[in-house]
Amino acid sequence: MVQPLKSKGGSSPSGAPAPGQAWLILALATIGFAVNFWAWALLSPLGPRFKDSLDLSSFEQSLLVAVPVVVGSLGRVPVGALTDRFGGRVMFPIVSAATIVPVLYLGLAGHDSLAALLVGGFFLGIGGTAFAVGVPLVNAWFPPERRGLAIGVFGAGMGGTAISALTTVKLVDASSMATPFLITAAVLAAYAVVAALLLRDAPGRTVPTEPLIRRLAATARLGITWQASALYAVAFGGYVAFSVYLPTYLRTGYGLTQADAANRMAGFVLLAVAMRPVGGWLSDRLGPVRVLAGSLAVVVAGAVVQSFTPALAPMGTVAFLAMAAALGAGSGATFALVALLTPADRVGSVTGVVGAAGGLGGFLPPLVMGSLYGAYETYAAGLALLAIVAAAALAFTLTGVRAAVRGGDRAPRTARGRRHPAARTTA
Repeated sequence: MVQPLKSKGGSSPSGAPAPGQAWLILALATIGFAVNFWAWALLSPLGPRFKDSLDLSSFEQSLLVAVPVVVGSLGRVPVGALTDRFGGRVMFPIVSAATIVPVLYLGLAGHDSLAALLVGGFFLGIGGTAFAVGVPLVNAWFPPERRGLAIGVFGAGMGGTAISALTTVKLVDASSMATPFLITAAVLAAYAVVAALLLRDAPGRTVPTEPLIRRLAATARLGITWQASALYAVAFGGYVAFSVYLPTYLRTGYGLTQADAANRMAGFVLLAVAMRPVGGWLSDRLGPVRVLAGSLAVVVAGAVVQSFTPALAPMGTVAFLAMAAALGAGSGATFALVALLTPADRVGSVTGVVGAAGGLGGFLPPLVMGSLYGAYETYAAGLALLAIVAAAALAFTLTGVRAAVRGGDRAPRTARGRRHPAARTTA
């Protein structure tokens, strides 16, 4: 059973408007998320270049872009728990500053061999943990009926991957391999200073006193942890997989140039980013189950169409953009569910586990796609698998998740005593 959100921890009372400072914190957190994700995604646009210069196999190229994803994903579990304990004001500057080290290493010395790139990519995963810092920070500043929108806006910071896609290759071509890494490191340093000076945790936030291991064990016993993890592994995992592998897919499957493939990937990312707050906003009004069900249905349809490798103009482009919009909205809806149904002092821990599941969901598909293409010289089987997984997630949403959200008397309520939209039973 999911557990209802406890109205404590410094969040605004239900029905009350969020204070002006909450919007400032939201803006700062979103910028920090974008900057760290920019760093996290630096290797993806350069994957085809490294494949050619280092003579990598399809699997080795997939492994190169996937390593930061899995490390950043697993790292969200302890970072989320630490954020519950120490707050986003402490953790955001630490994560941003720590990410500078692998960024400088990759730009200055770590790009001449696969082993060096994998080492740098491993520690580059630190940037991916920023998500588990921002969600509990933002969540505590907003009342329950606005958290879907607020977390969705924060989630738009995943557009940092679009910054990387649009600028990394161009900067390397115009200057040197080190240039995009040096610029990103400078931005991370500037943000770490700003965050240390301006970020604030919500007044009166709940600070857990239990040991880390005990808190993680309690998190594992919450039904919402595993329900949201399963959904986020598909929604955000699908987004991550496409954002890191789409340049390779388009170059190999359609013969596009590296720059053209990177630009098209950026378009995919930007649409997904724009739809994430829309998914949260719709969840505040219609309920997350409805939004998730609609999003997953679109992913199934888009993956089936693309498995036949249609021409990019127009069918392939329509299929990819439809999936981008659906994956973005589904990601926003998943965390609208988390924000509404998680106890206030567990949001960071639950976010860490769910975020890890989402990142791991993005780790496996590039490896599968690379392996299948290496064996059969087609991506059809990989896309068919995506359709099957999304269909299974859709069935789970309409059965298990919808049943769990039927909280009855335990469902969260607004200040006027009405059941919150998240508790609606229709989908």
